[in-house]
Amino acid sequence: MPGGLTTSIVVPARNEAPNLAVLVREIAAAMKGRVFEVVVVDDGSTDETADTLAALLGDGIPVRHLRHDRSAGQSAAVRTGVFAALGQFVVTIDGDGQNDPAFIPAMIDALAAAGPRVGIVAGQRRARTDTLVKRLSSRFANGLRSAILKDGTRDTGCGLKAIRTDLFRTLPFFDGWHRYLPALALMEGHGVLHIDVVDRPRRFGTSNYGVLDRARRGALDLVGVWWLRRRRRVRPGVSELTTGATR
Repeated sequence: MPGGLTTSIVVPARNEAPNLAVLVREIAAAMKGRVFEVVVVDDGSTDETADTLAALLGDGIPVRHLRHDRSAGQSAAVRTGVFAALGQFVVTIDGDGQNDPAFIPAMIDALAAAGPRVGIVAGQRRARTDTLVKRLSSRFANGLRSAILKDGTRDTGCGLKAIRTDLFRTLPFFDGWHRYLPALALMEGHGVLHIDVVDRPRRFGTSNYGVLDRARRGALDLVGVWWLRRRRRVRPGVSELTTGATR
């Protein structure tokens, strides 16, 4: 990895033990030869998540298990992982295994090469494997969001994103923020890059989120982010000037 910088890969998960058993090993294989940690944020799971992660750690994979004592949602799980992260970059990836970790190195390298003016590299799914209803609702939501926020992002629902840790910790938090990270980064004066990624079908289990629930919350979130951007003054450039001679 450029400069030996550490990457923290944050995985929000609830009752995803069978998927995590595969996904974490895939992450380790993708990150071979790089300095990284996997931070799994267990959002109040009632399955064998703890045993699964203990076995992975026993196999030498640098995985950390953070647990919520009750389910708080995906955004809260991501936030917990971001503030626990030890790396200079954070990569988020969904715990259901539908995001392919093979794209993580390219995203990290793109973010490192772009310099500090670029704050996020966002994955954009192609060849979606979800149901027709989910694909259509996602297309509508993404189109509406893009028209209102003008964030230049085709697919903000993709869980695979690479972000500078210091920037991530400054972004305003609300339930649902993980779907608006490009818009929030732009609001803070940082550029956004995009990488097309492969969407995979679930191996095990079913989604924890319904289409109608997501639509209701998404509408409120969209209004909230629009309001935040309207209230944001122009972000000035800052430089330090020498005010006196030094002897």
